[in-house]
Amino acid sequence: MQLQALNFPSTYDFKIRKDKDKFFIYDPTRRSYLLLSPEEWVRQHWIHYLIQDKGYALSALLCEKKIVLGKVTKRLDILVSRKLTTELLIECKAPHISLSQSTFEQIARYNSVVNAQGLLLSNGLEHIFATQTKEGYQFSRYEF
Repeated sequence: MQLQALNFPSTYDFKIRKDKDKFFIYDPTRRSYLLLSPEEWVRQHWIHYLIQDKGYALSALLCEKKIVLGKVTKRLDILVSRKLTTELLIECKAPHISLSQSTFEQIARYNSVVNAQGLLLSNGLEHIFATQTKEGYQFSRYEF
């Protein structure tokens, strides 16, 4: 399987296995193998980056956490917490998905529930960081 190279500062040692013509990648946060989709490939890069490069404990990361938004249940890609502070909400998209106003609005809606200090939208190639101020959201490219 040819996996797309992503824009991350390190290369990571992923556990990948094949079963009946499908590939699966090990997720250390959920302690299981998951279908290796393009979005999962991006999510696993962020998980490994946060643990190996940024020094977060595995217990600080919540993946695919359910939230209720209105009357609809949604899932957060990655929620990063330290002590009692929700530091970062990450929304992962497949590399072929453009980061746009509508993709940002999705993570902003999710943040109305979790109130993270920072938002990160990534397709693995481009990473946009946002913080909320009194004037609205301030955007910047995420720098590793």
